[in-house]
Amino acid sequence: MSASTHALPGLRADHSSPVIGRRGLLLGVTAAAALAACGGLPSAPDIPMDPAQRLRAANRIGWGATQSQLDAIAAVGWGRYVERQIKADPKAPLSSSVQAQIDALSISQTDVATRVWTAESFRRSGDKGGSEEDRIAARKSYQEAQQLAAREAGVRQLLRELYSEQQLLEHVSWFWFNHFNVHEGKRDIRLLLSDYQDRALRPYALGSFRQMLGAVARHAAMLRYLDNDQNAVRAINENYAREMLELHTMGVDGGYTQHDVQELARVLTGFGVRIDPEPAKVAPKFASMYRRDGLFEFNPARHDFGDKVLLGHTIKGSGEQELDQVHDLLVAQPATARFVSRKLAVFFLSDQPPQAVVDAMAAAFLRSKGDIPSTLRPLLYSPSFAAVDATPKFKDPHHYLLSSLRAGFEQQSVQNAQPLHNWMRRLGQGLYDKLTPDGYPLTADAWDSPGQMTQRFEVARQIGGGAVALFRPDGSNTPVPMPDLKLLRARIEPTLAPATRTALAQTATPQQWLTLLLSSPDFMYR
Repeated sequence: MSASTHALPGLRADHSSPVIGRRGLLLGVTAAAALAACGGLPSAPDIPMDPAQRLRAANRIGWGATQSQLDAIAAVGWGRYVERQIKADPKAPLSSSVQAQIDALSISQTDVATRVWTAESFRRSGDKGGSEEDRIAARKSYQEAQQLAAREAGVRQLLRELYSEQQLLEHVSWFWFNHFNVHEGKRDIRLLLSDYQDRALRPYALGSFRQMLGAVARHAAMLRYLDNDQNAVRAINENYAREMLELHTMGVDGGYTQHDVQELARVLTGFGVRIDPEPAKVAPKFASMYRRDGLFEFNPARHDFGDKVLLGHTIKGSGEQELDQVHDLLVAQPATARFVSRKLAVFFLSDQPPQAVVDAMAAAFLRSKGDIPSTLRPLLYSPSFAAVDATPKFKDPHHYLLSSLRAGFEQQSVQNAQPLHNWMRRLGQGLYDKLTPDGYPLTADAWDSPGQMTQRFEVARQIGGGAVALFRPDGSNTPVPMPDLKLLRARIEPTLAPATRTALAQTATPQQWLTLLLSSPDFMYR
């Protein structure tokens, strides 16, 4: 499906520009955002928006516009709304009913170290337990513990994305997981997912890229996934070093060499994982340098203490803090600023984002030493972000499914997330299911094939019919009310192409109307 073959949501028939020239407005707002990024702007910029622009902006800052979100933007203005979103609290509770679901999950009631050690005890018993029957039972318990932990991590993530008012936080949290991707199927990573999200990513998702880089490097999920727990002074493993440079910071064309990969792998020796409750036994000469934090372990006996030369800089062999020096160096690289900024712009804005926006973001990244709010402001305040006369962004499956539910069932609370999980897998974007470390693609060419669209039309039929499997508790026949079409039409129909409005006018039931909306070319874009 091509953007050029359909009238798209919010696209003016005459492609007219706003009253102020778009280039002039872009430069003005980008400059304002740059001032805000360095503290030179006394308050959030005042950016007037009409209803169509508010809808476009709301659809892009989070997982799909709701009426309450649009009302909030209209009430306080886009600038103040953005600043409130940027100041999100990762620990803020959701509504009482949704928070109760999260609090009831076992991942909310046990710490990760206990959870992993309990499961590991099952695994070890399965390898060398008493009878064959006991070993089979232990292996089954281990698999069930893994499956439960991954399922609950997914339920919690989807509830947050669907119902949190902090949509920017939930949006960038997905982005950063995808950026620092791990696959649930490797070793015991399913047990680690929820902690990886809550300790390595969410606290820094709207904070410091530099701190997030360090937290990821010291989390068991990443160390397991890229085999760095097997990286030792006499058994070098380059997997994590390569991806840290290519995928996490500088990008494939960032200018580093194979020698830099090798030197970074040496820096990363000794960074590993320890599940056993007791610390490792190390020689007295290493005792002061040994560190344990949860499941993370730095074991100096496995570290290469020789000096390293990385990106032309000498890193003196000193132990764990070598990696902190490397991270400071990587965050200061213009290649890192460009790579991260462009990837964020592609995610939020367009497969080919305006170079002026990317340049402003990269400059803010460098100036602020990787401060994420400073990097995002030139993007969020750019007129391109809310422009209804620019090429829209095609929705990947995750955006399509969540925006469908947020548009049609804002007042309903998901009781059973399993159908949503299943739809994501059918559409090729299952949670935690991207095997390779590059994460899911962010551009339309990965998601707009005829086969993908056929699958979406079938999902649209199920959601448009009421999505009862999502909203009914197990075993219940409780009716699920359809959305208020009068309110939904008032919000969405003015932004639709004439052909779509004509087709919707011919529907006879709310189910038909919603199914057709979710199947329309307009709804495939944000």
